[in-house]
Amino acid sequence: MSLKRLYLAVISAILLSSTAHSEIGFNRDVRPIMSDTCFRCHGPDKNARMAGLRLDIREEALKPAGSGKVPVVPGKPEESEIIRRIFAEDPAQIMPPAFAHKTLTQAQKEAIRQWVTEGARYEGHWSFQPVKRPAVPEVARKEALVRNPIDAFIQARLLKEGLGPSPEADRRTLIRRLALDLTGLPPTPVEVDAFVNDKSPDAYEKRVDLLLASPRFAEKQAMHWLDAVRYADTRGFHGDNGQPAWSYRDYVLRAFRDNKPFDVFAREQFAGDLLPGATVEQKVASAYNRILRTSQEGGIQDKEYLAKYAADRVRTTGSVWLGLTMGCAECHDHKFDPVTAKDFYSMKAFFADIRESGFLPGGGPKAWAATLPLPTEEQNRRLAELDVTLGVAEQALEEKTEGLTAQQAEWEQRLLSDFEAGRLKWHYQRPFAAESKNGTRLTVYNDEPVQQPLCRWPRDLEPRNAATTRERAGRGDRTKTG
Repeated sequence: MSLKRLYLAVISAILLSSTAHSEIGFNRDVRPIMSDTCFRCHGPDKNARMAGLRLDIREEALKPAGSGKVPVVPGKPEESEIIRRIFAEDPAQIMPPAFAHKTLTQAQKEAIRQWVTEGARYEGHWSFQPVKRPAVPEVARKEALVRNPIDAFIQARLLKEGLGPSPEADRRTLIRRLALDLTGLPPTPVEVDAFVNDKSPDAYEKRVDLLLASPRFAEKQAMHWLDAVRYADTRGFHGDNGQPAWSYRDYVLRAFRDNKPFDVFAREQFAGDLLPGATVEQKVASAYNRILRTSQEGGIQDKEYLAKYAADRVRTTGSVWLGLTMGCAECHDHKFDPVTAKDFYSMKAFFADIRESGFLPGGGPKAWAATLPLPTEEQNRRLAELDVTLGVAEQALEEKTEGLTAQQAEWEQRLLSDFEAGRLKWHYQRPFAAESKNGTRLTVYNDEPVQQPLCRWPRDLEPRNAATTRERAGRGDRTKTG
């Protein structure tokens, strides 16, 4: 299913949910009533459950409760305890009880009774149900304008409510509504004039196609997707440092503009970098796994933030692709969705092989600060020119140094031989003889190196014993040499 078809399918599903139905549906009609008035005491939360009665699961609702009576007997409302209790007049028997501060309307009571009469069929969570194209209702009204299936749903509901269709709006109003719906922007004067003056029978359809192909349509739709997958140009935690993520934003815009199939759209974002022969665009798409809230604060605990990052991906995946919340199950089994804590961490394991560190600037092979170069066409052209220039320079250098490689190898070998033979050992300078003009007897000790003379100190910086040293030197004291 392409993104545009998915968009229209959602509209159709919304319209379908508001049309007339002869049969009571659990998810559509009964679950909302029970969620509001019954599940507080008889729902998924085992710690708040009363009388041993659970109504959100069919197998539990059909078993005798703590009182020994069966809450729901399919097809037999007169034997069903919940019907007796919701229609009871005794304050001690009626459900919901007074302390719940909830009441059922007569229409809600009748809906539950009809549901039991029809067999008390339960339905799983709506997001787990396969998508089916609904049957288009027949519209008997002659004046009803039905040009597409969506019109049929609208006309059927109007007929149910005893309403008639409004007259078609003038063309300026139509183009304004259409542009605002599809692009979020009003039409330009040129677009208005073009539509008003277009007398062809498919003028409206042509305008729809033009707007769907517009970058403005892509921008409006991408806005909702980017919100859902928590797109941001900053880190989110602590200092909220900047994070360049515009390339992922542009990928989403192109996907809506080009009507990319939804299965491809999803696969590329989950694992575009793992696809065989992944393109640059597919690698950019996998940035979905990277644009979560992160931290560059130096004092964080690395493993704590790795856990935060993985949990973020589970929550986002659950809400965007599965249509249900999974965040509660990070700490305990979900009370209102069929998700356990085990489910949460099982899904978290799918993201466990992402190479990253909790503290992003940490570096190293596991740091997720790895970047993907995205040069522009002009930059690619310039890089190609520089590669040619560099190749010419390398060739010239190779020609000039031809033969030096062998000479260098020979020199290195000769140097190594001298080193191993000890000819490169350090040798100290030693005097062969020492004479004194004034007759002082000097002895040369060849086992000691000649020491470097001390630097002369400026007089104002001489050490405190400098005067003594000069005095000895003036007397010709030669008992020690330095």
